Amino acid sequence: MPSGETSSRRTGGRIRSQDAHDAVLAAAIELIEELGYQAVTIERVAARSDVAKSTIYRWWKSKAALVMDAYRTAVEQRMPEPDTGSLTGDLTAFASALYGVSAHPVRVRALRGLMAEAQLDPAFAEPFREWVQSRRAVVLTLLARGVQRGELPPSADLDAATDQFFGLFWYRLLVGHNPLEPAQAAGHIDQLLHGLRTRDVE
Repeated sequence: MPSGETSSRRTGGRIRSQDAHDAVLAAAIELIEELGYQAVTIERVAARSDVAKSTIYRWWKSKAALVMDAYRTAVEQRMPEPDTGSLTGDLTAFASALYGVSAHPVRVRALRGLMAEAQLDPAFAEPFREWVQSRRAVVLTLLARGVQRGELPPSADLDAATDQFFGLFWYRLLVGHNPLEPAQAAGHIDQLLHGLRTRDVE
């Protein structure tokens, strides 16, 4: 991209800052799902979003920070925190939405690529871990709400339960040995909750 083109891009003086911010996040998501993490560059995001590269660097210190901020925003929009009135309903709704990624091959490929990158690139590992923690926080909130309502025993290990919840998802997503379909969510949640409740009885 010729350097002269940056002067014609949108900046805070030509559109509202939030519009530019949203455009950058949208462009980053489009590129990561089209090309994969390694092929994404700030230059490509700037060109796709029509926002100056210098503006992008003012908001995000690195490509890794931008990509994971974009992914966090996109996933929060696609999978808002459910509140069905019951723990079973909440976890099933969340798992159904999570498993729904299987219907979008480009998203599956992007997630696999991000997980692989986090194992290979220390600079990317921390932003990736922060994003993972933000999704774990949603499930922990649902489980804690279940404890407050008496649907789970106070002694339940919520951290371990959260790991189990996401462990099945990531294992099937990465290995691909078994399908990952929204219709399976209810059965998986029943197994998870049965185990939590049974351990307390024992």
